[in-house]
Amino acid sequence: MPTKVSAVLERKGHRVVTVAPHQTVASVAKALTHNRIGAAPVVDEQGGLIGIISERDIIRGISERGEEALAVPVEQLMTREVMTCSPADPIVEIMQVMTVQRIRHLPVVENQALHGIISIGDVVKQRIEEAQFELEALRNYICSS
Repeated sequence: MPTKVSAVLERKGHRVVTVAPHQTVASVAKALTHNRIGAAPVVDEQGGLIGIISERDIIRGISERGEEALAVPVEQLMTREVMTCSPADPIVEIMQVMTVQRIRHLPVVENQALHGIISIGDVVKQRIEEAQFELEALRNYICSS
């Protein structure tokens, strides 16, 4: 049975650093650095997902606007069309989506509520652990034969 996104969240946790659309880009850059993360979902007052802001969005903003980009609200630089996944999605499918779409972070949404976020690093780590487990099982099978 393929590993699901929920298994990654169980190990990683459901904590998500979110930001508000009116926050300055500078404050978000500090939050990303402080939390050692590469992106944060942007949520409205009710906690609804309205966008995502990533390091890539911030760099693009600085490239286009210069230093002024740090003073603008997040809503001016965030990605509005956010791709998401659900806890039930298989990791192999998420890996393919992230690779093809060149996305490094996917918010995990269930019943229109934010349940977590997974990164390409989380997905790769999960796949490596699975491969190591399978290798060990094969070694044990071969040695016991």
